[in-house]
Amino acid sequence: MAGRLAFAAALGGCLALSVPAASAAAAPAEAVPTVFFGDSYTANFGITPINDTDKPRGLCFQATENYPAVATRRLAGKGITLSVQSDVSCGGALVENFGREQQLPFGVGTVPAQRNALKDDTKLVVGGMGGNTLGFTSILKQCSAKLRGGEGAILPGAPVDPDSPSGECRDFLTAGDGKEWLDYKFEQVETELVDMLDSMSYLSPEAERVLVGYPRLVPQDTTKCLTPAPGQTQLPFADIPKDALPVLDQVQKRLNDVMKKATADTGADYVDLYDHTGKNTACDGAGRGIGGLLENSKVELGTQPIPWYAHPNEKGRTIQAERVAATIETVLNR
Repeated sequence: MAGRLAFAAALGGCLALSVPAASAAAAPAEAVPTVFFGDSYTANFGITPINDTDKPRGLCFQATENYPAVATRRLAGKGITLSVQSDVSCGGALVENFGREQQLPFGVGTVPAQRNALKDDTKLVVGGMGGNTLGFTSILKQCSAKLRGGEGAILPGAPVDPDSPSGECRDFLTAGDGKEWLDYKFEQVETELVDMLDSMSYLSPEAERVLVGYPRLVPQDTTKCLTPAPGQTQLPFADIPKDALPVLDQVQKRLNDVMKKATADTGADYVDLYDHTGKNTACDGAGRGIGGLLENSKVELGTQPIPWYAHPNEKGRTIQAERVAATIETVLNR
């Protein structure tokens, strides 16, 4: 039960700029003071080893080789040096945790509001949030009987409406109370993202702000999701009905669109991962950049592997890092 509570808190879990061609302008001559923020997709939950040098922050399940670390090295190879002041990304973070402390598992305490990492001299702020505030894990549980049971006990959130059968989640999410709930959550995410991006400019007036979107989980051709990945026995989305997969994709696309709009409204920049990962979804077999819902990740509780729960694997992390580095290079060179 302790393990379940740990991950319930630790897991959660965008139109300003796509990634254009890199500018020919000279790279910044001096190191750029940088802060990375975000949720489990920035922390890269599921990849090990975990950065646990600063306890209790180890319970954020932030990979030492998350995309901020990989992107920073990639930029250094091009002569662009980021002086990383902090990487405060933490699994389970809500958008509100940018502005206020986040409770950690096991009752060990909290980590400070992520905004505390920003300084007067910070010149670059990069990361992504929104999925946990939207309640994406609750949507997954609305559509999966397995996730409502023991196999999803350590995944945070509850079904939106446990009285509505998981097999009917498509209809639930596209009409009536389910649709009304979704519309409200999207409004909440947009409002909170705009407030967060505006607060960055207040805290670090000279900082470029880069909001990183989420990679695509469900492919356009959902028949690919009816075959387990090589070496796996579970389907990529377990028992989620096939007719619900397009709805999950629509929800994710809408979330990324909300993130894009928030950056456009605040003058920030956006990293489009959704439009660049259509061939690396959880259903793309050996080419998948997303670990399946119940596919074992690299993280263990004791000796028990914990599922990916649809987070980027190493391939997906590398794609994140490439796209983020390309955007940072463009932003700093313009």
